[in-house]
Amino acid sequence: MFSDRTSWDLSPNALTAALEKRRRQGRPVLDLMVSNPTCAGLNHLQGIDLTPPGTSSRVYRPEALGLPAARQAVSDYYRERGLDVAAHRLLLTASTSEAYAYLFKLLADPGDEILVPRPSYPLFQYLGELEGVRVGTYPLRYGEDGWRVDVDRLGAAVGPRTRALVVVSPNNPTGSYITPAERAALEGVALDCGLALIADEVFADYPLEAPERGGPSLATDSRVLTFALSGLSKVLGLPQLKLSWLAVDGPEAEAADALSRLEVIADTYLSVGTPVQEALPRLLGHRTPIQTAIAARLRANLSLLRERAAGCQAVEVLRCEGGWYAVLRIETDAEELALRLLEGAGVLVHPGAFYDFPPGEFLVVSLLSQRLAEGVERVLALL
Repeated sequence: MFSDRTSWDLSPNALTAALEKRRRQGRPVLDLMVSNPTCAGLNHLQGIDLTPPGTSSRVYRPEALGLPAARQAVSDYYRERGLDVAAHRLLLTASTSEAYAYLFKLLADPGDEILVPRPSYPLFQYLGELEGVRVGTYPLRYGEDGWRVDVDRLGAAVGPRTRALVVVSPNNPTGSYITPAERAALEGVALDCGLALIADEVFADYPLEAPERGGPSLATDSRVLTFALSGLSKVLGLPQLKLSWLAVDGPEAEAADALSRLEVIADTYLSVGTPVQEALPRLLGHRTPIQTAIAARLRANLSLLRERAAGCQAVEVLRCEGGWYAVLRIETDAEELALRLLEGAGVLVHPGAFYDFPPGEFLVVSLLSQRLAEGVERVLALL
């Protein structure tokens, strides 16, 4: 009755089952994985009007690529970051996940392959399966300069049906920005193998321990066909407004062809709401105070985490260049520890296995949590 692409094992893992049981029993959970800024006790929306604009949206005028004024607002956002991204090279989507779905449709036939970094966000596997695309990986390694692409093994990961490389900068959850040298290596492999690059830059506005403002954006100056993704979920901390975008860059003829095809894909769905598009110029005008408030929470929590962990030999806070998460390296089995933390101390953290880390020794925590100090004390006490 159902398609093979939805034949997932839907049984909960041990941590999820324990979390559901605890909540059914009405027992408290100190959630150190909160990723929704609207639920993190931040005041970043204070004084900002989120209501839709006036009556103009009562008349529906569909624009497959997005309303011109909204696309220009995104172009202006990039210009304020020192990047020249023309409005005509932008396509609006309802979410970054939808942008990935469009790109997988554009670049890959059923059975083709997209390569994503490992470790990284687990959503890629589901997005690929729903498009009939195989998701392979290329490795990141941790060293003195943090998490870096294992360039020596990158080319070997490319197979005969590989169609694109995904870059997440900064990566979720390792926090690593792509470096100029890594970008050159990725573009070199893409040129040699006829691949496109997909650059997920949703956390780019939140540098933590990266030099200057993090790594280079792949939204401009690309030698190969490149798609850079971002959106309001992270840029404004407003996931409920459901607006993202992708910027197309690279050789002129390939970029123009890609945009023409993407326009047909987007016109088939027309998923972005008119009110949020009309409000976009005004909303992006609030970017600085919103990002300042979020960044202050992230930096304060990272500093606190490093300070508290410094006195515990059983845990190391790994280098975190940007984004909303921190990775801890521990001296015990991470999945077992996460379960013990939830059942014994009421603290929710994620084992690294959820993000395709090597098994055993990594935990992930969110730097958005307003109760990080309390949660970290419980984690360290158990360690």
